[in-house]
Amino acid sequence: MTRSTTITAAALLLFVASSLHAEVHMANGIKVGEVDASSAIIWTRLTAHPDRNAQGIAFDSTKNAKQQPRYPDISSMQDSVIGIEGKVKLTYWPAGEESKKRSTKWESVISENDYTQQFQLKGLEPATAYSVLVEGKNHAANNHLKGGFRTAPEKNQASDIRFVVTTCGDYPRRDDPKNGHKIYPHMLALDPDFFVHTGDIEYYDKPGPFAKNIELARFKWNRIYSTPYLRMFHNQVSSYFIKDDHDTVKDDAWPGQNYFDLTWEQGLATFREQVPMGEKTYRTIRWGKDLQIWLVEGRDFRSPNDMPDGPDKTIWGSEQKQWFFDTVNASDATFKVLLSPTPVVGPDRLKGKNDNHSNAAFATEGNEIRAFIAAQPNMYVVCGDRHWQYASIDPKTGLREFSCGPASDRHASGYNEEFYGEMHRFLRVKGGFLSVDVDSKAGNITFKHHRVDGSVRYEESFKN
Repeated sequence: MTRSTTITAAALLLFVASSLHAEVHMANGIKVGEVDASSAIIWTRLTAHPDRNAQGIAFDSTKNAKQQPRYPDISSMQDSVIGIEGKVKLTYWPAGEESKKRSTKWESVISENDYTQQFQLKGLEPATAYSVLVEGKNHAANNHLKGGFRTAPEKNQASDIRFVVTTCGDYPRRDDPKNGHKIYPHMLALDPDFFVHTGDIEYYDKPGPFAKNIELARFKWNRIYSTPYLRMFHNQVSSYFIKDDHDTVKDDAWPGQNYFDLTWEQGLATFREQVPMGEKTYRTIRWGKDLQIWLVEGRDFRSPNDMPDGPDKTIWGSEQKQWFFDTVNASDATFKVLLSPTPVVGPDRLKGKNDNHSNAAFATEGNEIRAFIAAQPNMYVVCGDRHWQYASIDPKTGLREFSCGPASDRHASGYNEEFYGEMHRFLRVKGGFLSVDVDSKAGNITFKHHRVDGSVRYEESFKN
């Protein structure tokens, strides 16, 4: 599949205005997720308008969540994206082979699931570019939206693979007020096979507004995914989404905690509602002969952060951890990459953090996981959560970790480049993204830290 690498103002205007004539829209575009060699999930949402309500009422400017007023009519608020009931249908086919078109039946979207629908596709052809057409309708009008994605090669097929990774989105800290985060067109220009968001996709516990209930949590998802840069990217690139604390309920959260009226159970359900997701939020996917990735769940099964450390204290939980050990041991992929919502190696902030495997609070399980991964040939860790970019090495095991960094420079914080230490091979307190390339013929894997403008700031390659 060939993708345009230039995003023009005219193209953005056309994208936003393409369905102005209709009364049913898809202002949140589509998200293609959980792609493997033979299956995928397509997500979409019906909306009442083609774009977010930029002329709405501004939210209260308070930085104190307790002082935030109630908002009885979210539809009137600035940048709201209001859903609408109707029906959606999906048609898909290998690109350029319209004779192979297959269509789903019409499915209803209702307010109870925020007007979203997810289509499970099976029986796809491996290593194939697919085109998709999503149609929406209600009693008055209809509309449609086109997109595409690529399936993974089969496990015995040698193939070059490229993927891109980011973390820490947050609408108020976007670097293009109109279009969203600037990294997305630059990631698209690299023509990646897939994308991984390692969590903190939105921040429920940050102002503008604080998401103190499920309506405001949904509002934040709909707002950020109505921005043109994100919509254009996700219409064309398959994705894997991982959640972390801020997009579950609040900072450093563990099971049973709520955020005002937003309950833990609602936080878990909202994540599954707003992204394409299969049976479990931890999973492994094979991308041809030379790459296998693991995406883990860091919130659902963890012990309380303030519990004393020891063999029973966990972030992953016993079932997930055993699954990880078993599936890694069973893999014959040339290169293996763990994509973690939080650091495994670090180093983390110098003080005050007790939420991940690089912290003393989870040292027992952290040591266990680091030792296991380091013993695997050609296995690396890519992490999110930290608001800076780094490449590091565990002095005890030699395990390598790459932090992708936040999605914008405005979001960079929490560390200082003066703290460059023995564990660092690279340190940069700025935003951007990470790209990972597997060169099948050369037998190399390359990790590149990019600035927000797409340029490469640092890279390392490793040979099989």
